Amino acid sequence: MESLSNKKKQLEVKPLNFWERAYLPAIAKGLSITMSHFFKKPVTIKYPEEKREFSENFRGMHSLKRDEQGRERCTACGLCALSCPAEAITMQAAERQKGEENLYREEKYAAVYEINMLRCIFCGLCEEACPKEAIYLDGDIVPSDYLRKDFIYGKDKLVEAPLNQ
Repeated sequence: MESLSNKKKQLEVKPLNFWERAYLPAIAKGLSITMSHFFKKPVTIKYPEEKREFSENFRGMHSLKRDEQGRERCTACGLCALSCPAEAITMQAAERQKGEENLYREEKYAAVYEINMLRCIFCGLCEEACPKEAIYLDGDIVPSDYLRKDFIYGKDKLVEAPLNQ
């Protein structure tokens, strides 16, 4: 019995005064914070109409470059695929045939070059590893989509358009 009376003594709470019961200081503080936000500049932008500027070191979508004559620079050496920590790049090399001198720069070229954008972490190591300066991360933001297969980009989406077109 004694322990119950000790607990009741510990639970006794002093009564609230008038200002504490009215919560006026708390209400005033909340209203002042709310009113201060009315006069601040919004941090969001209206995206489709306004676009945010990217920094100099922004890494966007990949692009395979061409040389001055409009030939593909990629020689299918595979260094970009080896340097990719996410293993997002796959390629198959092929030999250049007669009559394809104006399409490819070297004897070997990438017949199939694919980047899985769902795996890519945009680290830029493929860009650093390329000895021919064939791949760059200089594009725009990767567009959203619903199907996984649409995020595997082949040469049709990666190679930049020829200069004469």
